[in-house]
Amino acid sequence: MTQSDKLVVASIQQTILAKKQALAENVKGPLGSLAENCAQAWDNADSIDKTLAAAINDIPSCHLLYAWNVDGIEVSSMVRPDGIDPSWQGRDLSERPYLKNNLPFMGIMISSVYLSEYTQKQCITALQAVRRDEELLGFIAADFAINDLIKNDSLATPETHWQQFRGDPAVRSTVFMQTRAQSLMDDHIDEAMDLIRDLMVNHGVFHAKIHFSSGRCSFWLMEDPYSYRIHMVDELIDPELCLAYPVHPYPEKAKVTPEQIRRVFEEFRTLRFADETIYLRSSSINIMNGMLGLTFSCDGSHYMPVDEFLERDISFWLGSLGGEKTSNA
Repeated sequence: MTQSDKLVVASIQQTILAKKQALAENVKGPLGSLAENCAQAWDNADSIDKTLAAAINDIPSCHLLYAWNVDGIEVSSMVRPDGIDPSWQGRDLSERPYLKNNLPFMGIMISSVYLSEYTQKQCITALQAVRRDEELLGFIAADFAINDLIKNDSLATPETHWQQFRGDPAVRSTVFMQTRAQSLMDDHIDEAMDLIRDLMVNHGVFHAKIHFSSGRCSFWLMEDPYSYRIHMVDELIDPELCLAYPVHPYPEKAKVTPEQIRRVFEEFRTLRFADETIYLRSSSINIMNGMLGLTFSCDGSHYMPVDEFLERDISFWLGSLGGEKTSNA
């Protein structure tokens, strides 16, 4: 894993950890009070049920409360905001995912996400230890449906670091047995790239994926972002293709300038013909998030910001991919 990959993983982990910490902060007070009340009622299942039922609406977004003893046996009913279900009382919960981890002998613990056997929904559980004097009696479990927890969340902004991925080992192991075959796209690469650039600058295409070897291109449009359109080379070299795409002003929020698109396409062309063994097989560019992708004949893929891509010259790629060739030899 490269350093940039580690940064992306760390960022995702930080986002997840922040959400779990926020949940813990929201429920530790109500669950702490509930644990004290349950400790007094612990010897009577009906009393535990009543205690849980009286508290469930005070725990934000909680859809299920139940209690179990130190042996993992459920000592309460399943208590929901709309009623009490005694059918699981006495059930062995010791195989639940969160019971395979260290349990909170004091305070609260938040589980990992898992599929609830009871609700058949993705959920997360807050576990609260129940103690009386110095004795650990068991635990209260408060379940939260993931959809309820994140329904008002906004999508986190993705990190835009260079990421590198190795592809199929079977492809990499035979890389020296192949040479680039001249494709129809190669024969008309300048015409095709000029038209693709025009569609991005003047006709609302914000994301394009160019398949050099197979001679096709996929477009995503500002006016219809949930669909994509595929064109073969004969269409990509026909100037009248522009008539199929309404004129669209270049988006103000684009992170890539029209001039950068031109420079990127020049680099794509260079990488396509730079080496007859290791060559650019496909590429993509997204002007809204400022990212591009490269997939080479060795099946290695790179994703990086346009600015960073343009800072690197051909010697970087030949050196990087040459090292990959050596490591796979």
